[in-house]
Amino acid sequence: MDKVLSFSKKVLKEIIDKNSIVVDATCGNGNDTLFLAKTSAKKVYSFDIQDIAISRTTNLLKENNLLSKCEVILDSHTNIDNYIVEQINGVIFNLGYLPNADHAITTVGESTIKAVEKSLKLLKIKGRIVIVVYWGHDSGKIEKEMLLEYLSSLNQKEVEVLQYQFINQKNNAPFLIVLEKLK
Repeated sequence: MDKVLSFSKKVLKEIIDKNSIVVDATCGNGNDTLFLAKTSAKKVYSFDIQDIAISRTTNLLKENNLLSKCEVILDSHTNIDNYIVEQINGVIFNLGYLPNADHAITTVGESTIKAVEKSLKLLKIKGRIVIVVYWGHDSGKIEKEMLLEYLSSLNQKEVEVLQYQFINQKNNAPFLIVLEKLK
């Protein structure tokens, strides 16, 4: 059985081809950006609001000779539509805070929902948005509730929403939400 992070990569990899435009909405340490850059995707956009995340991601891409197919952007994922005009195939979000950095800086429900809404508008039919929800901190609990309420309200004829979660793990284990655009 796939763990949450490996399953997130599996469902994205299924829809990426050589013409794909993909997005890491929260680049953090750069691991998801690197994963996306190693796929056959044509272009990877990567967002974060912290300088340290941009630096870590850029360095990781340089070390792997993949910076040329990526655009690493110091800005909020809520501004995705200021940078991307073409249709996208996939987006990944890792919510919460940046490990080994300031834990007071976290993703928040309002901006995450706005970014998901904008991503859905840019998403191709059969494109996917993958959200890894880390909710073991106070703002994460609030964000989780807001996000689940919003996603539960989406029209099932337009977007399918899957929640992938292990229910017997302790300490608010992360879980995955996958959205697939139907029309």
